[in-house]
Amino acid sequence: MLDTLWLGMLLAGILCACCTGRLGEVSLAVLDGAQSGVELSFALLGGMCAWTGFLKIAEAAGITRWMAKALAPVMVRLFPEYREEPEVQGKICLNLAANILGIGNAATPLGLAAMQEMKARASGDLPTPGMILFVVLNTASLQILPMNMASLRAAAGSAEPFAILPQVWVTSAGALLVAVAACKLLERRALSWRG
Repeated sequence: MLDTLWLGMLLAGILCACCTGRLGEVSLAVLDGAQSGVELSFALLGGMCAWTGFLKIAEAAGITRWMAKALAPVMVRLFPEYREEPEVQGKICLNLAANILGIGNAATPLGLAAMQEMKARASGDLPTPGMILFVVLNTASLQILPMNMASLRAAAGSAEPFAILPQVWVTSAGALLVAVAACKLLERRALSWRG
């Protein structure tokens, strides 16, 4: 569906450019946009590689187990079905740590690994409440240091790439609280309907 929407917008833009005699400008804009995309990718690549490497080192050094123990009181309340699963808790903690640092690109492989661990422990094809909450936590993640956003702002020439911190803290904390509350409320309601 989304592919069709994008294709329609692209064709409509080309048609408008043909009708208005601006096809040359559109061609230049496409090439300029592609070049900007490649430059931006290279600007973000270094930071992403560094943070992914740090997180792999943390996992190999046993920091994931330590983080899982430190965050156990919170994790047990959020994910009671993984109370006795330090492996799952560690992967969830690493993913959440990457999201808190605002490096969503590095958090993605960690989130996939955590989801695979959760799926391996699930009894059917349907997602468990823990899996659903995990997706919600990733979607509305708390960000203390939005590294990707700061990198984007720096690449765009911002003199103060971290000037957005207070706004990011307030909005991400608010989004996270609302999302978790809604998820837990709907989970309770679903359990009451089944019972």
